[in-house]
Amino acid sequence: MARRKRYPEVLYNVTFTSMADKGRCVGRDPEGKVVFAEGAAPGDIADVQIFKKRKGVLWGRPNHFHKKSDDRVEPFCAHFGVCGGCKWQHVDYAAQLQHKEQGVYDTIQRIGKVDVGEKQPILGGEKTTYYRNKLDFGCANRRWLTDEEVKDESISQMSEVVGFHRPGAYDKLIQIDHCHLQGDPSNAIRTGVRELAIEMDFPFFDMRERTGSLRQLVIRTSSLGQTMVLIAFYVDDQDAIKSFLTAVQAKLPEITSLFYCVNSKVNEYLMDLEMHLFQGTPYIEEALGHIRCRIGPKSFFQTNTGQATRLFDIVAEFAGLTGEENVYDLYTGIGSIGLYLAKKCRQIVGIEEIAAAIDDAKINAELNGIENARFYAGDVKDILTDEFAQEHGAPDVLITDPPRAGMHPKVVQMLIQLAAPKLVYVSCNPATQARDLQLLDEVYRVEKMRPVDMFPHTSHIENVALLVKRS
Repeated sequence: MARRKRYPEVLYNVTFTSMADKGRCVGRDPEGKVVFAEGAAPGDIADVQIFKKRKGVLWGRPNHFHKKSDDRVEPFCAHFGVCGGCKWQHVDYAAQLQHKEQGVYDTIQRIGKVDVGEKQPILGGEKTTYYRNKLDFGCANRRWLTDEEVKDESISQMSEVVGFHRPGAYDKLIQIDHCHLQGDPSNAIRTGVRELAIEMDFPFFDMRERTGSLRQLVIRTSSLGQTMVLIAFYVDDQDAIKSFLTAVQAKLPEITSLFYCVNSKVNEYLMDLEMHLFQGTPYIEEALGHIRCRIGPKSFFQTNTGQATRLFDIVAEFAGLTGEENVYDLYTGIGSIGLYLAKKCRQIVGIEEIAAAIDDAKINAELNGIENARFYAGDVKDILTDEFAQEHGAPDVLITDPPRAGMHPKVVQMLIQLAAPKLVYVSCNPATQARDLQLLDEVYRVEKMRPVDMFPHTSHIENVALLVKRS
């Protein structure tokens, strides 16, 4: 007996209506089957080749278009469709904003089931290219090949590459010739490091065999003209490392801060490694509105500086500070939001789990002459207690900017107990924000909300909500 197919190979005449997570688009066929597809755009009608089904959800790719969306535009990057970033380049930016805004408010209603008083329009990015101040590249000796290249036996995957991972391909990288995410001198530095390694016959990392040495490249740029570069090596060969970095320093004098580390682990996470300053200053500086921040190789900093300033302005507007308020800033990072608001309130009390970030926050407070900010390192759920509130005074305004997972239930319960008159919730994940808003609903009503697009041409979105204590 023939094996029964678990899902159809093709869905015909799928009408796509909205954007979804990870650069996908969601649509339905005439029978009502829902599919998530890469490479589609809202307004497309297409046949979709199905490649995956899990828990009743279908994933696929369009293989024939009956109608293309009026919102389609020509992608600006030569790597579009291969690189895993900027997946919405083929959709007009105004349409991206419309779908992101609708997606945020639909998510809040669907998951949180809370009423939003004033639904403010999304704040789009003033810059939609070259807006990032930090990029992480991989270095490898194997290149990802397109379907066409795979068919050509004369093309080898063995090639020195500095670029990005293709989703699902751990051992190969996409060679990036020009990236539109980060401005000068990022492209020149990435290209220069690769050319130099090839000239010097410096071995690129082999992810499959665990050989070679040149493994990762991190570039941070600043609007003040400063540039930090961190190079990760797989092998701790100090003579080879110093020889290579000396050549990098000579070839790329625009680097003002050159670091290296040795990453001999299986994973590519760098923040648990020791960073070594090879040349230049141990930090770069960035202007964030009226404050100046020092950024080290391990610092967490908003990757879109210009849009972060506009985001913080919304936080300030929602907080409505008069100069008398005691403000708690939870998940403060390097203290960016707290320091931005410090001169508009009586006191800032910041909490952050990462100790190195708190060290940065204290340095940045001193750098900006801010004396009314106090910062504490530790998990918010452990630090924010009755005793903590008694020591620092009850908050008049509470600002929370948690990671994508949202707030721990213990933190939510403590916020309910503290019952600050105002709570400003900044989120990079509207789904977990909606969950938390539902839990907070017994004490707070959502007075207003505004999405902020920090990452144009991607599915990522920030959302700011003002919660006011119920009377």
